[in-house]
Amino acid sequence: MAVEITADNLSEVTATGLTLVDFWADWCGPCRMLEPVLEELEEDFDGQVEFATLDVEEQRDLTQEYNVMSIPTLILFKDGVAKEKITGYKPKKALSQYLTQKVQENN
Repeated sequence: MAVEITADNLSEVTATGLTLVDFWADWCGPCRMLEPVLEELEEDFDGQVEFATLDVEEQRDLTQEYNVMSIPTLILFKDGVAKEKITGYKPKKALSQYLTQKVQENN
């Protein structure tokens, strides 16, 4: 299950390898649509990509720090550094292809 990100654990959770952080909110319809997609991808990429969630309502400072203007937004971290941002709902196939490419680049 995806780790919940806070200001206290962001550095630790994203420190090594690839981590995909989902910036979301409870009231966001597309965020709710993306949740089961990310759960499936978490199983598919077990051991290759860590998955985490960040509630934009509870973590406003981090939301601003990473320039998240709309949700859902996915930010891919590599070894603790935010590398790429994906905004909006994306289907599983598109996200799976994206993550496959990033895992290959990381090996």
